[in-house]
Amino acid sequence: MKQDSLAFSQTTRRTRKREFLDSMERVVPWADLVSLIEPYAPEAGRRGQQPFGVEVLLRIHFMQQWFNLSDPAMEEALHDVPVFRDFAGLSGWNEALPSDSSILRFRRLLERHKLAEQILVTVNDLLSRRGLLLKAGTVVDATLIAAPSSTKNKDGSRDPEMHQSKKGNQWHFGMKSHIGVCADSGLVHTVRGTAGNVNDVLQANSLLHGQEEVVFGDAGYQGADKRPDARPGVTWRVAMRPGLRRALDESNPIDVMVKKVEKLKASVRAKVEHPFRVIKRQFGHVKVRYRGLKKNTQQLHTLFALSNLWMVRKVLVNSKAQVRPKSALMA
Repeated sequence: MKQDSLAFSQTTRRTRKREFLDSMERVVPWADLVSLIEPYAPEAGRRGQQPFGVEVLLRIHFMQQWFNLSDPAMEEALHDVPVFRDFAGLSGWNEALPSDSSILRFRRLLERHKLAEQILVTVNDLLSRRGLLLKAGTVVDATLIAAPSSTKNKDGSRDPEMHQSKKGNQWHFGMKSHIGVCADSGLVHTVRGTAGNVNDVLQANSLLHGQEEVVFGDAGYQGADKRPDARPGVTWRVAMRPGLRRALDESNPIDVMVKKVEKLKASVRAKVEHPFRVIKRQFGHVKVRYRGLKKNTQQLHTLFALSNLWMVRKVLVNSKAQVRPKSALMA
C-alpha cells in the first residue's frame, strides 16, 4: 500500500476552499474575538473538558457556518479535509481532534452567554473604525428561513416556535430573520428573529441603531413611523404599495416623477438583499439548524457578522496591505 496520506495533506493546490479560508483568515479579528470569549471559557485542564483552546474551537465554529455543517459533520470534515485542520491549527499528524460533543459544548457556551450578539458588535466596531459602517441611514427588511414541517421526528410534532407565513400565493413554515443594514454599504448592524407569522412592521423600529436620520423599507413597513415605538426625528422612506404604483399614469408628469422617486428608493433598498444572498447562497443557510427561536437567532447573529466580513473582505485585505511597514515590504 502506498504511503501517500502525508503527501496529500501537504498539497499546495489553491482550491476554492483554501482560497476562501485564506481570505477569511486575514479579515476576521481573531484576537478581539478570543478576548471576548475567553472569560467565559472553562479553565484549561478541568476534568472532563477537552484540551482545545478558544481560538481552535472558534475557528471550527466559523467553518460550520461557512460550510453549513452540523456538529457530527464538522467532526468528520476535520478528519477528512486537511485544509480544515490547517485552518483550525490542528495540522499535526498526531494531534487529537475535537469530537462533536466538544463542538456542541462550545456552541452552547456562546448561546448561554449571548456571545453571538457580541461577535456581531465586535466585528461592526472594527468596520466602523475602518469607515465602512456609517450611521446616517438604515434599510430594513426580513426574509423567511424554512423549518422542517414534517411531524416524523422524535417528538412527533413541529417546532412550536415556528409558524406558517404566506408570501404571494405560497405558504412557508419557519421563522423570519429581520435585519437593519447600513444604507450606504449594506452591512448588517441589527438582527432580530421571530416566528414566520410576525408582521414585518412590528419589528421595524427595533431594527434601528438610534443614530440614523432616514430609514428605507418596502411596502410592508407602511405605518412604521406612526407606531408607539417610533423614534422621533427619523424620516421613513417606505415604498408605495404595488397596486398604487401600477396605477400611476405615465402620461401625467407628476406620476412620472413619483415613479422615478420610487425607483430611487428601490435602488437603496436593494442593499439589504446582499447579506441575505450571502448567508443563503454563499453559506448555504436556507433552513434552520436547531429547534426554537433562541438558538437559531443566535446563529443568525454569527452568520451576519461573518457575512459583513465576507462582503468587505477585499477592502480589508487591501487596507492591511497598504499599512504594512517598509521592512516587511523589503523582506
